[in-house]
Amino acid sequence: MAKKNFIHEFKEFISRGNVVDMAVGVVVGSAFTAIVNSLVKDIIMPFVGWIIGGIDFGDFRIILAPAEGETPETAILYGSFLNQVINFLIISFVVFCMIKLISRLRRKKEEAPAAPPAPAADILLLSEIRDLLKTQAEGRQETGENASVKN
Repeated sequence: MAKKNFIHEFKEFISRGNVVDMAVGVVVGSAFTAIVNSLVKDIIMPFVGWIIGGIDFGDFRIILAPAEGETPETAILYGSFLNQVINFLIISFVVFCMIKLISRLRRKKEEAPAAPPAPAADILLLSEIRDLLKTQAEGRQETGENASVKN
């Protein structure tokens, strides 16, 4: 019986909208990450490298112990860290710009002209009275009555 309840609870959990929304978000986020990484690596970083004279930060290191025979060197690769920091800043800036653009487009969509406010009750009453007087005057003109002279 407990196993049946567990399976039932699991089915309810999986079929909730939040779980499905989260799964879609992860998949779209992964695709978006690939796009942003390509933008940074293939478009922005070559431009940055060209501006700074082709310097590759990945080569910057502090050698603690040089390589000896089969033993590789021991080094602090601070250039690689700098590359990652620069990538992070660029990716953050690109994501910020994209979110600003999406927000602006949403705001424009939401800023559709609002319906004019409903007139106040006294204005509605006066409008009805005006319309009634107008229809009465038109009715008198059709019958030949003069509105100012009564028989």
